[in-house]
Amino acid sequence: MNALRAYEQRLRDALGLAGRPVGVAFLERPPAEIPPFAGSAPAGCHFWRLAAEGRTFYTVPADHHHCPIGSYTHNVPLPEARAAELQRTLDWMADLGYLRPEEVPTLPRLARPPGAIVYAPLGAMPVPPDAVLLASRPGRLMLLQEAALHAGLGAAFPLLARPTCMALPAALDRGLVLSAGCIGNRIYTDLGDDELYVVLPGRDLPRVVEALDTVVAANAALADYHRARRQQLSAE
Repeated sequence: MNALRAYEQRLRDALGLAGRPVGVAFLERPPAEIPPFAGSAPAGCHFWRLAAEGRTFYTVPADHHHCPIGSYTHNVPLPEARAAELQRTLDWMADLGYLRPEEVPTLPRLARPPGAIVYAPLGAMPVPPDAVLLASRPGRLMLLQEAALHAGLGAAFPLLARPTCMALPAALDRGLVLSAGCIGNRIYTDLGDDELYVVLPGRDLPRVVEALDTVVAANAALADYHRARRQQLSAE
């Protein structure tokens, strides 16, 4: 996985990232060579934070049962004792005016239930990532989106809204996506008010990273051009 370490460093250097990009892999069964998650988490996106902080681990479906919405987007069946919790949560959100019931069937979901999910900093991923996610300010994520466009991998989705967790299956299905996040995710991950997410399929990572150098250099040249033009035309 030396290539993943190089990709992480190039992403961090090109985008000036404060945090580490996270790799996520959806497996059919728990891997023997990776430590399991120990403890409990209030939401599936909390695992993103742990991985960004440097931890490598895998979860099993039961680790996601505290998060009914995340269980839905990740196609994790809830046990019988908690099966009604998803509907109660959706009804409450509808009563708040947060989510319309007719939106639920349109939310992106994983195609099949995972047997285990691996989370790690991108450069430490012990298995190939299915998805790569990172958080940063819009001006930085603009560069990554432009790199995807340069590589012919532009996103088919608009800026995604709530819930944030649907960005993972959305990216696997349609390519790079931008997510505005949601209030739950921001609380569970400490995402800043000035930050957004990008999620891209692991299969697209090499082409997007290779395009970054061109995009960053082009933006630097354009920044100089537009500053000079602004100064010239503002003075006339």
